[in-house]
Amino acid sequence: MDRMVSRMADRPEVLAIIPARGGSKGIPRKNIKLFAGFPLIAYSIAAAKQSELVTRVIVSTDDAEIAAVSREWGAETPFLRPSEFATDHAQDLPVFRHALEWLTENEGYRPEIVVQLRPTSPIRSKTMVDDAVRLLIAHPEADSVRGVVPSGENPYKMWRIDPVTGAMQGLLKVDGLDEPYNAPRQILPATYWQTGHIDAIRPDRTFMVSDKISGDVVMPLMVDPAFTVDIDTPDDWARYETLVYNGNLDLVLPGSLRRVLPEKISLVVMDFDGVFTDDRVFLDQNGIEMVVCSRSDGMGISRLKQSGVRVTVISSEANPVVSRRCEKLGIEVFQGVADKATLLTDYLHKNSIAATETVYIGNDINDTPCFPLVSCAVVPADANQKAKDVADIILQRKGGLGAIRELCEMILR
Repeated sequence: MDRMVSRMADRPEVLAIIPARGGSKGIPRKNIKLFAGFPLIAYSIAAAKQSELVTRVIVSTDDAEIAAVSREWGAETPFLRPSEFATDHAQDLPVFRHALEWLTENEGYRPEIVVQLRPTSPIRSKTMVDDAVRLLIAHPEADSVRGVVPSGENPYKMWRIDPVTGAMQGLLKVDGLDEPYNAPRQILPATYWQTGHIDAIRPDRTFMVSDKISGDVVMPLMVDPAFTVDIDTPDDWARYETLVYNGNLDLVLPGSLRRVLPEKISLVVMDFDGVFTDDRVFLDQNGIEMVVCSRSDGMGISRLKQSGVRVTVISSEANPVVSRRCEKLGIEVFQGVADKATLLTDYLHKNSIAATETVYIGNDINDTPCFPLVSCAVVPADANQKAKDVADIILQRKGGLGAIRELCEMILR
């Protein structure tokens, strides 16, 4: 039976389409790679699912694994996108036209508004999707709405070079100004840069009846520049994860809100193996164990202590190496601890330290019972996946390779 569209004057049928191909080159498998604790695509699905006005959420992908992850987070994947629409150079128009043609032919489904949510711009305000849809509804003359921010570089001060003469020419002209590129920025026309956060489109005026996806009348949705994110490289990934954790933005999240570092920190509790070390053990011919630690981490701990923050190590291993390293750093250590959570609870009570002023860093599943007992739980970049899933902050550096120093610097800042 055809899936008929219910048309109500105050509630049009709004379809969110999230395009996610499987062949990413810059960051392999980026659409399902964990970004600040959740698959990247889950942020766009959550933005649509948490909207008051979106009535259906679909992921258009050519990849079965992406489709499976998308379904886990609440999106539909009624089809797999044809491979010719999933190349490096594939444009939005054929992807969206294919999706609506498939839905019309197979379900009789015809939405009045299509919202595009690109996974590579995951950081969105909680009202962004509804703001775009409401703006489009409020302007019957508009074909679409697109998110924009003030442009970081003014195009009136840009140049192009004549390929024949090699001479430069101003990119844009301004009436009444012979040389806009020499004019003060304040008197030049305001310009805006489109973001990848959101497009709200009337398909029956654009890509379903022409070769235009935005149409002729495009209204601007002003996006707070603090939310401007476009992930394309590994450096982008690391920088914007930090923004999620520490940017104090009221953003859409796929799951429980990740906690941030408390303003006042009295105690940092650390696991040893996998935090101080890279979780490897070296043995000599006599069975003597050795590990590798980072001098940079030691400097971070020293600075942390100088600032008045207490540091304690709780380790499940009982090893002289742990004792010697902690002794050298002048920090308290508990070894051979099978139940870290009980010891941590007793320690906080005995020393009259508030859990709200305590931070824990660990790397494995035996550390996770401690996470709810503190104000913020932190893991190195190479921590066990189950620990990452419930941590508040995932560091950029690995255990034994600067993870502790990174946390110390975050706290000191």
